[in-house]
Amino acid sequence: MSELVTGEAVALELRPARLPSRALAVLLDLAVAFAVYVAVTIGLVAATASLDEAAQTALSIAAFVLLLVGGPIAVETLSHGRSLGKMACGLRVVRDDGGPIRFRHALVRGLIGVIEILLTFGVVACIASLVSARGRRIGDVFAGTLVVRERVPVAPGGYVPPPPPWLAGRFAGLDLSGVPDGLWLAVRQYLTRMGQLDPQVNWGMAERLAGDLAARTGAPVPPGVPPAMYLAAVVQERQAREARRAFAGGEPPVARLPGGGYAAPASWSPVAPVAPPPGPAGAGPGAPPPPSPPAFTPPVSSPRPSAPRDAPAERPSGTGFVPPA
Repeated sequence: MSELVTGEAVALELRPARLPSRALAVLLDLAVAFAVYVAVTIGLVAATASLDEAAQTALSIAAFVLLLVGGPIAVETLSHGRSLGKMACGLRVVRDDGGPIRFRHALVRGLIGVIEILLTFGVVACIASLVSARGRRIGDVFAGTLVVRERVPVAPGGYVPPPPPWLAGRFAGLDLSGVPDGLWLAVRQYLTRMGQLDPQVNWGMAERLAGDLAARTGAPVPPGVPPAMYLAAVVQERQAREARRAFAGGEPPVARLPGGGYAAPASWSPVAPVAPPPGPAGAGPGAPPPPSPPAFTPPVSSPRPSAPRDAPAERPSGTGFVPPA
């Protein structure tokens, strides 16, 4: 286990890759690179059959440099330290401070790797990796990089601790709309790792994050509240608002007082209550409700008496009017 300290004095627990996994990743990368180099060489020989021997030799050297030297450099730069072999083995190349590598790091690693891996068949790289405490080869030392393992078990305790009960709901009126996502991420990372920090570093970082959060919300940290507890309570309030927004369809309004504080939101429900129908004028609260009107019953029509069979049919009048039966 290697502890790398970032610019914010947060210790990152990284597992340096050892020689077996690194050797397997290099072999996979070399196998892919040589396969591409052979395919490109066959194509160049077929395409440049009419050229002289010097031109063919120059093209072969250019293909070797571009594919076996420039290819790994480009892949590590574009993938931020994850080549095909390292991706298969769960490894990554990072800087000494834990950040992603850039082109200059990949360039130094690639150029020195030609000498200690290709020209010496990996003997120099193996000896340097065995001697180094973190498994670094000469290219890593000059480039300031480190190959670490990405597939590591999650350490227990990576959760945000809850605030004390006496702070629950105290920051329900804070305006959290102006807090950027980067500050939320920094606060969460601090809360999950504050037990691993030095007490002085822990207190200083908590004060700085609490000051940044108070400046974004527009309300100062209440007196008597420790910075770490203040951060935990505000994070819990944000999670509660996100839960209400996700399951209730909205968020209760927040009112700001003239003195600079915030008023606690009142009870809020997404469905408004339905008021009862108003009673007659002059009716007091204890008056009985008005009687409901009787239910309407449609009249039942009596069946029409059928005419006798032998009765003569009535002829219509000349005007076309037929009297009702």
